[in-house]
Amino acid sequence: MKQKIAFLCVHNSCRSQMAEALGKHLRGDEFAFYSAGTETKPRINPDAVRLMKREYGIDMEETQFSKTFDQIPQPDILISMGCEVACPCVGRDFDDNWGLPDPTGQPDEAFLSVMSAIREKILEL
Repeated sequence: MKQKIAFLCVHNSCRSQMAEALGKHLRGDEFAFYSAGTETKPRINPDAVRLMKREYGIDMEETQFSKTFDQIPQPDILISMGCEVACPCVGRDFDDNWGLPDPTGQPDEAFLSVMSAIREKILEL
């Protein structure tokens, strides 16, 4: 059985969604990847969707949706994407905090930088 890895941020609309998609794309044969938040947004960040499609051919709007922590299986490994204001509280400690800045509202370069950092961290798992 694959280890379950979950990426968590408050809104589950950008960084955690990119991490879930890249995890499945790069190492889905080794791990089961999930993302969640303590709140949801009506849709995944459109810039993240556009750039993931352009860079990796992944259409997150077809494969993913914004969800809360109680809607995913209990993870073996729980990773925070980065607590800039308040860390989501889900009743257990995080196994790691990747400390990534939220690129929302920033130019494409900020998204690409975060995407690259996520890719490297997933390859290091």
